[in-house]
Amino acid sequence: MASKRILITGAAGFLGSHLCDRFIREGFTVIGMDNLITGDLKNIEHLFKLEQFEFYHHDVSKFIHVPGELDYILHFASPASPIDYLKIPIQTLKVGSLGTHNCLGLALTKKARILVASTSEVYGDPLVHPQTEEYWGNVNPVGPRGVYDEAKRFQEAMTMAYHTFHNVETRIIRIFNTYGPRMRLNDGRALPAFIGQALRGEDLTVFGDGSQTRSFCYVDDLIEGIYRLLMSETSDPVNIGNPDEISLKDFAEEIIKLTGSSQKIIYKPLPEDDPKQRRPDITRAKELLNWEPKVNREEGLKITYDYFKGFTHEELYKLPKEFESRTY
Repeated sequence: MASKRILITGAAGFLGSHLCDRFIREGFTVIGMDNLITGDLKNIEHLFKLEQFEFYHHDVSKFIHVPGELDYILHFASPASPIDYLKIPIQTLKVGSLGTHNCLGLALTKKARILVASTSEVYGDPLVHPQTEEYWGNVNPVGPRGVYDEAKRFQEAMTMAYHTFHNVETRIIRIFNTYGPRMRLNDGRALPAFIGQALRGEDLTVFGDGSQTRSFCYVDDLIEGIYRLLMSETSDPVNIGNPDEISLKDFAEEIIKLTGSSQKIIYKPLPEDDPKQRRPDITRAKELLNWEPKVNREEGLKITYDYFKGFTHEELYKLPKEFESRTY
């Protein structure tokens, strides 16, 4: 019997590459797609020799054509860090709108089940804590983070419209802060930023007074949650994240202890619309998917730190990738 075929957009990114690995292990034929604006072929180069993997260098905001049958689609193409979506705001909006529309249209044509990657950013700077899927959010649509937040909120609305109007089998995951190997070191998020600063011998930068909280989920736990959600029968959004909440000041101190560095913490002004609290309510994931995170932060951070320690001097000091094209 022929293996199931799955399209994974954003395949060369942090999460996309781990998803490619997982579905190949599960016996799928994987079609990866990425325009490489924020993705890196190094994340998937180990897969190119496999018969059950093929790669398309393509922008999903443009028309998508995948020959042959297709059973599943995972739509993970999107800039996901503030550095990225502040540099390419229009591209961020387009991949969340046009890219999602194209993926949903492909799912309709192929009669494929599609899972779209949404985010805890749909909750904005939340007034409800922890955040449940029923919470509608507190989002500034015209603020600097609005291009990402609203792209994801529109993506969810478009996905549900295809589900209700076209009867497409859709799944929506709301991803909370995730970390692990293959993260980009200089992408502006707290964990790689702290580890990068520690490895370079720099002081760790905390914005605001450091009392704002995040909840960090190790990548293997997240991938397991994605797999279970795709194979489930729920079309409602599901939070996947680790509810173990920590302030960024305490988190920076954990990184200093982990790395054995002698650096201190310095404080800078809090960026506009930066969420003050972030913690998922995972009741729905527990009940519907029998899922909860297994890897504690101490264990996950050690694995992630070991990964970053393998970076060359050039990689450690490399500035965030510049985006040359502005024709978005």
